[in-house]
Amino acid sequence: MSALTLRVAVTAFSPLAERIGAEIGYGTAVVGVFGMIPTAMFALSGLLTPVMARCLGLERTALTAMLMAGAGMLIRVLVSGTGELLVFSALALAGMGIGNVVIPPLLKRYFPDRLAVTSSLYIMMVQLGTVVPAFTAVPLADAHGWRVSIGVWSLLGFAAAVPWIGVLRDRRGRDRADTTAAPAPRTGRVWRSPIAWGMSGMFGMTSLTTYAIFAWLPKILSEAGADAGFGGAMVGLFAVVGLVAALTAPTVVARFRNPFLVVVACAVLYFVAFAGLLIAPMGATILWVVLLGLGPSTFPMALTLINLRTRTAVGSAALSGFTQGVGYAVACVGPLLFGILHTATGGWLAPFALLGVAVLVLLAGAWQACKPRMLEDTW
Repeated sequence: MSALTLRVAVTAFSPLAERIGAEIGYGTAVVGVFGMIPTAMFALSGLLTPVMARCLGLERTALTAMLMAGAGMLIRVLVSGTGELLVFSALALAGMGIGNVVIPPLLKRYFPDRLAVTSSLYIMMVQLGTVVPAFTAVPLADAHGWRVSIGVWSLLGFAAAVPWIGVLRDRRGRDRADTTAAPAPRTGRVWRSPIAWGMSGMFGMTSLTTYAIFAWLPKILSEAGADAGFGGAMVGLFAVVGLVAALTAPTVVARFRNPFLVVVACAVLYFVAFAGLLIAPMGATILWVVLLGLGPSTFPMALTLINLRTRTAVGSAALSGFTQGVGYAVACVGPLLFGILHTATGGWLAPFALLGVAVLVLLAGAWQACKPRMLEDTW
């Protein structure tokens, strides 16, 4: 349930960004800012969550994350200004970012013998929470208004808090004493590891590309002649294909000693999709979006590698925080730069060139992350 909550604030909003802007009063440039907020807050959460986990324990941190997500999504539909919408979107996304970091070490704590299966379930729920809001955003907004369309997902955040309350009651304080997956007091050593930097590059460039597409795919297609409903459906299709990757990528990664060739295949898919959307966006849109959705298979791969490239829960928590903190910090400029380049040039060639460079950096990071070695031996 927590994993299901981790993306809904993003994909419920992006298909409606222009409609909301027309009512509240912000322009196209602010769409890029909204596209940047998820990765910015995920980056901040990646750096702060290890501190929260040490102070509160992993389970209390997860509970806090879900309450933040629910409250932020609820309050943002009650405001009428751009600034307030940004602030409470950031609150919701900060909660989701904390959840991003804290769930992998919780998997390591509770299911150390079933990491491939539980990682697949976790990532599948993340993708499902990405897919459904994208498909339903425009129809819900047409029927009940955009506030209902983006606000209904706050119920999921509050519902996801309930199981954590039950876990904490059952453990009766033992979560604070259990340090099996808590970050060590000194995790700075992770900065010295080529695995950590490789993981950050792989994760960060995948996220940069993914959130640029989430923010701008409806605009790309609308400029090519598509309506808002089709743009939202294509965002949903992009996420659906990611759901397929979530089901398969963790198992594939676990079976390969070095899964770098899988990353190379993903890079090829990215380049073909970029070329298709640039040259003939409405010529074979579904094909381009399917190929584009297969490219971010490197996202569930990276999340699975966090546990496969560490021996201990302490290492997993440290690598999870570092990878997502640094990776999302870099990724947050993607949607904004993509929009700036489009505004400056009046076309999509320069923005897609930016994504092409990101894929090359992704390959360089994956070369380090995929090598069969352990974090604890390198930090």
